[in-house]
Amino acid sequence: MTDSLTARQTQVLKSLIDEYIDTAEPVGSESLDKKYSLGVSPATIRNEMMDLTRMGYLRQPHTSAGRVPSPKAMKFYIDQLMEERHMSVAEEVKVKEEVRGGKDDLDLLLDEATHALSQATQSLSVAALSEEDKVWHSGYSHVFHNPEFADLEATAQLFSFIEEFQMMRELFFRRMTGESVVEVIFGEELGWPGFNPIGVVATHFDVKGKHGAIGVIGPARIPYARVIPVVRYFRDVIEEVCGR
Repeated sequence: MTDSLTARQTQVLKSLIDEYIDTAEPVGSESLDKKYSLGVSPATIRNEMMDLTRMGYLRQPHTSAGRVPSPKAMKFYIDQLMEERHMSVAEEVKVKEEVRGGKDDLDLLLDEATHALSQATQSLSVAALSEEDKVWHSGYSHVFHNPEFADLEATAQLFSFIEEFQMMRELFFRRMTGESVVEVIFGEELGWPGFNPIGVVATHFDVKGKHGAIGVIGPARIPYARVIPVVRYFRDVIEEVCGR
């Protein structure tokens, strides 16, 4: 249960996840002690990290390494600890200008929207309609900025997945529950080969009588505080520009 965490465990967990999102490296107690004002000794931090590991919030990839957060920890972080970083007015205006040109052509709209979303998040962006066998995508080059995808086989699997209409339909229109405007799905939860290091932030939209989805695919440590508000805004813009 998430409510069983103490205030100190919550503080340690938030700091560790913030550090992991920044560095993509397992995080140790010494680095948390040096960088974050936790007010306790490295030994105490280490003990709390051990407890968090036993509770399923952290994992230890190697015996001598630090810890990384589990999907359970990332969901708790997103739901309870994260402070969203909203777009500036200038950024919002830029998005509207980039997407508005496709208001009379849904294909063009989604092409422009995925390109703009990729630029806004510096991530690979994708979109699909539930009724069509087509995937709109942009920003493949951003994938290579993440050390998780230094393994070319993992990257090839990701790219081939995006070209698979049925897989994208499964992800967007079956695995997403619709319980919240923006949803986060971790590859580990999908059980698909090679998808463990992947995270997805996506949203549904309805335009011109069609149901669609747009989102960002990247490492499980996507900077959610920045990406979630952007994806939410894109949903609003698509529905506003194109009409429901």
